[in-house]
Amino acid sequence: MTAPDPVRAGRALGGAAAAILLLEGIAVLFVPRGIAQSGDGLTGFRLTVLIVLAVLLILASGVQRRPQGLVVGTVLQVPLLLTGFLGSAMWLVGGVFVLIWAYLLQVRKDLLGSPFGPPPAPPAG
Repeated sequence: MTAPDPVRAGRALGGAAAAILLLEGIAVLFVPRGIAQSGDGLTGFRLTVLIVLAVLLILASGVQRRPQGLVVGTVLQVPLLLTGFLGSAMWLVGGVFVLIWAYLLQVRKDLLGSPFGPPPAPPAG
């Protein structure tokens, strides 16, 4: 199945990808509170890693209009999932976000023919 207007569908899916990345960045900002109350606590290294990841996710939400935006967002799913090593609840939260991201890529593939790259040109006529 392909979208009747691939350019419009590409913009809509890009907006959805940006929203997901923004929500992921906000979710990562809640992790330090949970880490501070458990185990070794919140070290400077852990806090730095989490803040850098949150900033990268938020910045990646802003580049979803560019062709490499989806690739950047997909790459950032790996460190998001690995935050589970810092706080066990992030295995679940990160896993849910990764599944949502995979679903978005699948919908994009169904509607535009490819999960990455620019949408195809609209049909003539």
